Amino acid sequence: MNSDTAEEKLLHLFLFPEALLSGSTRRRPVVWTHTRAAQWWDDIVPSFSTERWIQNFRLSEDTFNYLCHQMRPFMERRDTAFRSCVPLRKRVAMALWKLATGSEYRGIAHLFGVSRSVACRCVQEFCGAAQRALVPELVGVPDENKFRELAAYFESRWGLPHCVGAIDGSHIPIIAPTDFHSDYFNRKGWHSIILQAVVDGEGCFWNAYAGQPGSMHDARVLRLSRLWERASQGTLFPNHTRDIGGIRAGHCILGDSAYPLQKWLLKPYHDTGRLTAEQVVVENAFGRLKGRWRCLLKRNDCNIHLVTEMVLTCCALHNLCERHGAAYETAWDVPVAAAPQPTGGVWPDAEEDGREVRDGLMHHLMANYS
Repeated sequence: MNSDTAEEKLLHLFLFPEALLSGSTRRRPVVWTHTRAAQWWDDIVPSFSTERWIQNFRLSEDTFNYLCHQMRPFMERRDTAFRSCVPLRKRVAMALWKLATGSEYRGIAHLFGVSRSVACRCVQEFCGAAQRALVPELVGVPDENKFRELAAYFESRWGLPHCVGAIDGSHIPIIAPTDFHSDYFNRKGWHSIILQAVVDGEGCFWNAYAGQPGSMHDARVLRLSRLWERASQGTLFPNHTRDIGGIRAGHCILGDSAYPLQKWLLKPYHDTGRLTAEQVVVENAFGRLKGRWRCLLKRNDCNIHLVTEMVLTCCALHNLCERHGAAYETAWDVPVAAAPQPTGGVWPDAEEDGREVRDGLMHHLMANYS
């Protein structure tokens, strides 16, 4: 019987530290886990039909697999000696569920059988990876050939020549941030950040800019964006002009009365209200964006940086769904309250230019549809 006391064992290890390395005293690593139920993901989701995939994750399983392939270099993890990693498919699915439902992390963790911190981290990593892998590919400025296609579509559907998109802003609800919270309090009476987007004739975004405080005027947001910088420098659109009502004009986008009139940015005359094409295209795109990705409807409790990444990620996912033909269910539609018209007209420091182009467009329309 071994009669060594605890003190004798400690003295032995102190005098002979090499004993710590011997096989007789070294313990094998133990994988630490906390068992959680994941029956829904493990047993029920694999039996989903295409319709149920779209209802739950807003895209088909084929598109989901494509998305996992794109995210693999950024999100895949390996098992360690102490812990088994969360598989890539589950990580992506948790992020999609958060974006599609706006659910709290506690509910997501319970549904997928993970901890709350893991669910939160997967959403953060997915949105961060999307900024590198999805947004540049899916929400990029078109090339010259694509611009020609966009212009042809606008003209064939609405009779507007050389138009390649429509621009507008949308408010994304957030909780009041700790710093400068009054800057984020918008005219509608709640805190938000602004999403500025340019939409093509088929309702896909080819430019998106998000993160400015909700109190900021739409024209000011435009002036701070890369879109304004490139358009003002003449590097946004290809050097391709055509005669419109006796005026040589290049490509243009449509905006409402809040925006400054430019040769490349046309807005309606003061007494005619919104341009029908601009209203239909942009409101429909924003409606489908928020209908699919309902995290954009609820007051988001994440920090401003993550909310901004979530907004841009949703824009990319919107385009992915539209281009892959994912069905949109009318049940996802949300009532759109009448947005207050901009007060004070155009932002004071926005010089207007482009009246000749707008007049030429009016003459063109009158000549072709009178």
